[in-house]
Amino acid sequence: MAEETKASQKQEDTEESKVILNRYRALLRSTTRALSDDDKKLIRNAFNLAMDAHKDVRRKSGEPYILHPIEVAIIVSKEIGLGKTSIAAALMHDVVEDSDYTLEDIQRMFGSEIARIIDGLTKISGIFDKDISIQAENFRKMLLTISDDVRVILIKLADRLHNMRTMDAMKNYKQRKIASETLFLYAPLAHRFGLHNIKTELEDLSLKYTEPVIYSDIENKLLEERTDRTKYLKTFSSRIRDRLNKEGLTFSVKERTKSIFSIRKKMIQQGISFDEVYDKFAIRIIVDSPIETEKADCWKVYSIITAIYQPNPKRLRDWITSPKSNGYESLHITVMGPDGHWIEVQIRSSRMDEIAEKGYAAHWKYKDSYGHNDQLLEEWLTKARELLEMKASSAEEFVDSFKLNLFSEEIFVFTPDGELRRLPAGSFPLDFAYDIHTDIGHKTLGAKVNGKLVALNHKLNSGDQVEILTSDAQSPKEEWLPYTITAKARNSIKQALKGQRKKRIDEGKTKLFRKLSFVKIKPTKKLIAQMVRHFGLENEDMLYEKVGKGLIDNSHIKGFLQQQNQGFMGYLRSRFNRSDKKTGTRNDNDFDDNNLMVLFGPNSENKKYKLAQCCNPIVGDSIFGYTLSSGIINVHRTDCPNALALQSKHANRIIQAEWLMEKMVDNAVILVLKGIDTVGLVNKVTQIISNDLHVNIKSINISGGAGVFEGIITVVVEDKRHLEKVIKELNQVEGVTSVERRIKQ
Repeated sequence: MAEETKASQKQEDTEESKVILNRYRALLRSTTRALSDDDKKLIRNAFNLAMDAHKDVRRKSGEPYILHPIEVAIIVSKEIGLGKTSIAAALMHDVVEDSDYTLEDIQRMFGSEIARIIDGLTKISGIFDKDISIQAENFRKMLLTISDDVRVILIKLADRLHNMRTMDAMKNYKQRKIASETLFLYAPLAHRFGLHNIKTELEDLSLKYTEPVIYSDIENKLLEERTDRTKYLKTFSSRIRDRLNKEGLTFSVKERTKSIFSIRKKMIQQGISFDEVYDKFAIRIIVDSPIETEKADCWKVYSIITAIYQPNPKRLRDWITSPKSNGYESLHITVMGPDGHWIEVQIRSSRMDEIAEKGYAAHWKYKDSYGHNDQLLEEWLTKARELLEMKASSAEEFVDSFKLNLFSEEIFVFTPDGELRRLPAGSFPLDFAYDIHTDIGHKTLGAKVNGKLVALNHKLNSGDQVEILTSDAQSPKEEWLPYTITAKARNSIKQALKGQRKKRIDEGKTKLFRKLSFVKIKPTKKLIAQMVRHFGLENEDMLYEKVGKGLIDNSHIKGFLQQQNQGFMGYLRSRFNRSDKKTGTRNDNDFDDNNLMVLFGPNSENKKYKLAQCCNPIVGDSIFGYTLSSGIINVHRTDCPNALALQSKHANRIIQAEWLMEKMVDNAVILVLKGIDTVGLVNKVTQIISNDLHVNIKSINISGGAGVFEGIITVVVEDKRHLEKVIKELNQVEGVTSVERRIKQ
């Protein structure tokens, strides 16, 4: 029996060795660049070291761990288009973290360049939770490597992509955390580096794990449409092919389907169904032209297509004349195809297509003959470095600023002299002012947009010409912050306000001590602490600031001193009364643990919790817990509007949660009804809810006009199953076209 076991194990080891060897050979074949003998030797040495470092280690799926770095290296080579150095670094990216090999060992064997990349890829010890997801501090460290080598970020994206492809063996709540983080940080980062395919796959995989039912539904509907869609696109493109061939152009045509994530996004943003998304598919025409004539050839293709099919002028996107900051270049037009279907057509050259697929890695290939894209990359990296150098009160604030300023869409605005400035969409005049220079921002008095005076809360649009009016007497104000979105503007204002506050605190401290000294009272630490409590403040700095501002004057100080003279018991009594009013803390009845419905963690523990008001979860909803600084747990729905940010930015505070299903309670839920207005509609609805289903209606408001109606009804149900029954019955009412549960905002 022992011999059979050994033989079986040996056979299994042999099979695994074959798989590993085959994937290694696939890696060597995957590279788009010719490998010399020295290149192959470098990659082989990196592979051998990784094999030794990860021997006997397995992933959660049970497969040998070495397959992970090999697959990451294949993505780096094939899908991003990087060379030997990046491939070797990808093979060894987990070696320093997971084995006894040190960074010094790597540097000695492979040189300083590869060692520097691997150092950037090595996670922060003690902050990274390899079983769940990274924290904001680790993301910050990864971004700091931008100033050293962009390849660190590109390899990290490849690492994340392979992890997302292989998450099936993980528990559901861990899948959701990693997917949320991917959607929040990594997909936008891939977009920013021009890696369209990787960005799209990361988004789709994230949706697969955060909203599996919705993902599966859209995926199945796309499969059902595939045959008809393929036939339609061939008919649509045949006329275009004929005309392009007659013009003597060398080209290829690719058919593409809108990603599942982007379809879902459009359904939500426009409030439409899957069938109402009319641009689910598109074609891409790639012209094989030299750099010198590629723009002219693209516009030539545009004129040919619009001569055949009627274009929608509102849907023209010209990223050839003004490329996106991630280097993306393409012409997008939407035309009316046969049978009244809108079809998006993308027109680009072979070079543009390669850059769109492989991002900045492809830019380097064209650097000598076409340096514009490298300039865009440098501009982006310069802005990134500026953000990284700015002080943030927390890692979370840093990530928010970075995401807002470098992952958002852009607008192009001009100075009075015609200089072009790139700003995030939604920017204000103050953002523009600080983008020019911090001193101009600090002295901003007002702004003119296109020659007209505008308020500081005026949002800028692409093409605006902006003039900033300044005054030496002006200084930053706290009320400016809501009218800024760029990190540079917000950080500059906060730093200025911080300086102003410190000055007020120092002045207030001097002023208070002088007043106490005047009445012969020594400002001891104990006395100052008593004053802080008396005025309901958080710390002594707030006390000094209020004195400096004049919000605490002589009469207030006199009242405090009189109270001190009432004796110790009087002081305690007044302090007790104040603390109740001041803190506003809840008593036990305000929390939901007296009526236990939720259990937490893998051991199903009882903990003090509240049901989050932002999403109003009810029994049966898929939920998770978020631990507040007070120790109380907020229970959120997994599809809560805030779930993505919470799970990605505060993964260490997320806790598994489940309903104690046998405990039924009353839950108030808001339903939104829409449909065609008919006689007696309100009576029918209330009849079904109150009489047929015996559900209590807390409020009802139905309004109509032009033959349609919208109603908002608050009902009290026991759990999700009960709610689904109510929704199903209401959908049967004649004239009702949709019934949806509304999340409280």
